[in-house]
Amino acid sequence: MNIAIIGSGGREHALCFKLSESQNVKKIFCIPGNAGTEKIAKNININFNDFKELKKVILKNKIEMVIIGPEKPLVDGIVDYLEKNNILVFGPNKIASQLEGSKTFTKELCKKNNIPSAKFEIFYKSLDAKKFLKKSKYPLVIKADGLASGKGVYICENESSGQTAIDEIFNGKFGKAEKLLIEEFLQGEEMSFFIISDGKTFKTFQTAQDHKRVGEGDTGKNTGGMGAYSPSRLINSDLEKKIINKIIQPTLKSLNNIGCSYKGFLYAGLMIVNNEPYLIEYNVRMGDPECQTIIPRLKTDLFEIILSCCNGSLKNIILEWDSKFSVSIVLCSKGYPDKYQKNIKIDGLENLIHSKDQFIFHAGTNRKNNEIVATGGRVLNFTSLSESFYSCQKESLKLINNLDWNNGFFRKDIGFKVIKK
Repeated sequence: MNIAIIGSGGREHALCFKLSESQNVKKIFCIPGNAGTEKIAKNININFNDFKELKKVILKNKIEMVIIGPEKPLVDGIVDYLEKNNILVFGPNKIASQLEGSKTFTKELCKKNNIPSAKFEIFYKSLDAKKFLKKSKYPLVIKADGLASGKGVYICENESSGQTAIDEIFNGKFGKAEKLLIEEFLQGEEMSFFIISDGKTFKTFQTAQDHKRVGEGDTGKNTGGMGAYSPSRLINSDLEKKIINKIIQPTLKSLNNIGCSYKGFLYAGLMIVNNEPYLIEYNVRMGDPECQTIIPRLKTDLFEIILSCCNGSLKNIILEWDSKFSVSIVLCSKGYPDKYQKNIKIDGLENLIHSKDQFIFHAGTNRKNNEIVATGGRVLNFTSLSESFYSCQKESLKLINNLDWNNGFFRKDIGFKVIKK
């Protein structure tokens, strides 16, 4: 089968890599892809947010199935559009994608269905939100309502920082904002919990822990993710049952009640407090960089899994996983998450030697004049599988240091909470 993957990041390269292993995949197209995907797929550089142009490319290249990587096209209704044009597509529809597209949609769904999450208030005016700050306990959390590339969340220690957050959100730092959320701060540890669903059946798709902060020790500004490890140290059979019974199943049921079945990956960002799960947010696709640390552990044919979701037969698939641990470290452009230079050459990347349990996934890269250049803030993902988290981290760091890219930086402590040296 000819398939297409929409997106250009590390997540899409990881998906492309795993799909390329399937004997049932004839040809892969990445739209637009990056310098890593071009080795195993055909990159097509178009604006995938132009759905009509995308449809032309799909028909021209006889693409039989489309897999959506990033959130924006999902929230904009790409699945609905392709399905109306009789194109097989993997991902949730526009209504279901509001789980990520609107934080207030999700919070109100939680409230209505008794899904455990932080207490919250919704504000439509800056003045009202700032009045609320005066009677609030700190720390508290302020969130932009819509998509913000993982950066529209503020943990505010006092009223002054809260006012700054409100001003930045309403002034359009993350796009036009008609409302924002103010939530209580939950004291616990975060965990990423994934499922995959065909609209009738769902299966768990591993756990991970993302490091969002730019600085070591989880300090500094929020980013799209500086690295991740899998599985989460918090997961156990009792907690998994609670997550499924209290959060996942009620969410899918509530969508069914409004005539909307969920098809695709669903990523629950959780806060675990004394082995009790609270929903922080939903993402309606695989996480990034969580995908890059989870996918290498998958032993089952990813194409068969996704195809079964498209035709409603996921219940017949058994998901098998490598028992090894995984750590993925992100190499970023200097200056990220603020200003950074683009089109900087990355020397020596193609000559870097690594084992079968090590993976280099491209994120913000492109090929220009037959050279690989960095085009984004998060540039490369270095993932290692091993029998211990310590060994995983050690091997990923060794690989990055062997590259020795002077224009990049990375965190040396990804996975520090689970690593005992």
